[in-house]
Amino acid sequence: MSEEKKPSILLVEDEENLHEALKLNLELEGYDVTSAFDGVAAIKAIQGEYFDLIILDVMLPEMDGINVTETVRISNNEVPILILSAKNSSADRVLGLKKGADDYLTKPFNLEELLLRVNKLINKNKKLQDKTTIGNSYTFGDNIIDFKAQEATSKNGQKIQLSKKETMLLKLLIENKNEVVPREKILQAVWGYNVYPTTRTIDNFILNFRKYFEDDSRNPKYFHSVRGVGYKYAE
Repeated sequence: MSEEKKPSILLVEDEENLHEALKLNLELEGYDVTSAFDGVAAIKAIQGEYFDLIILDVMLPEMDGINVTETVRISNNEVPILILSAKNSSADRVLGLKKGADDYLTKPFNLEELLLRVNKLINKNKKLQDKTTIGNSYTFGDNIIDFKAQEATSKNGQKIQLSKKETMLLKLLIENKNEVVPREKILQAVWGYNVYPTTRTIDNFILNFRKYFEDDSRNPKYFHSVRGVGYKYAE
């Protein structure tokens, strides 16, 4: 898949033979696969890393797939979830979808169908994330940001050199104007898939933006932290 990062999948399945077979086939399709064999390990992996998709068995030790799905959604993580289940009743399917799963496949399933559904969910998620991009420069209040030159002019005419990560974060927040951007999405988009700095790192960037662009950094108009969820640029 050339220079592009491989889409990453968390595979949560406790039946070892099936797990290995799925992992192998997903890797052959060009995906980067992380393994978890129980619900608690799955939650731990999700909290520490960004995934493009979670493939989740329902019957798991420690914590079942439905509870894992619910936990993920409560934390405002919108990662696509494909549930695998040996239960074929419509009540189980409805429960899985109600708790936040995006798709539901009953065992035994056709491998080709699974791979098609995986591809569809990942592409759909990618389209949602690729918002309309803004141009090379952006003006708000009396501030001007030049994304290409990686510099900004503040309200009092001061020139500010921006780091690459500052520029990327500003662009991401502005492209999602008036929407809360979840912490996971910021870390994936700005820092890359598996390099997770602490939340404090993003907080420091937001504090810098307030210092550069706000009239009163203690009462920000533009750059907001939404506790436990993410960050927002508002106008």
